[in-house]
Amino acid sequence: KDLEENVVLVDSVSKRYSECGIRIGALITKNKTVRNAVMKFCQARLSPPLLGQIVAEASIDAPKEYMLDMYNEYVERRKFLIDAINRIPGCYTPIPMGAFYTVARLPIDDADRFCAWLLDEFEYEGQTVMIAPASGFYTSPNVGRDEVRLAYVINKEQLAKALEVLRQALAVYPGRTL
Repeated sequence: KDLEENVVLVDSVSKRYSECGIRIGALITKNKTVRNAVMKFCQARLSPPLLGQIVAEASIDAPKEYMLDMYNEYVERRKFLIDAINRIPGCYTPIPMGAFYTVARLPIDDADRFCAWLLDEFEYEGQTVMIAPASGFYTSPNVGRDEVRLAYVINKEQLAKALEVLRQALAVYPGRTL
């Protein structure tokens, strides 16, 4: 019985069907404290937009072949991204176990500053990249200061271009630590 009280199952349409931004999902638990806390949020007059609900409903009937193809595509994208990041001097990312993003350690002084610099001051061949500082994904202060979150929701050709932009940016970033 103790185990049942400590199990929480969470699923999300945005992750399961690769529908970024659709905030529809499910939470299953026998833990009444957790369930009651979650219900407070559920009853706060927050609801996903109608189009998101329609897309989510249609996704449930996606053919298994489509889901398998999509899964295999994401496995290929993940491998491509991980291999490319780990070939950049001073960069490291492990193989992520879920979703469609990874957190990478970069040779930078401050991820918040680096991400802003990419958008405000850097371009390579007329392009830049937008990445998220990872510090916001941690609860401890100063953890993740040299880490960024990268998504692999675009095709491999676009990923290759984005990674080249990132590589070029790291070579000239004023706060580089390598």
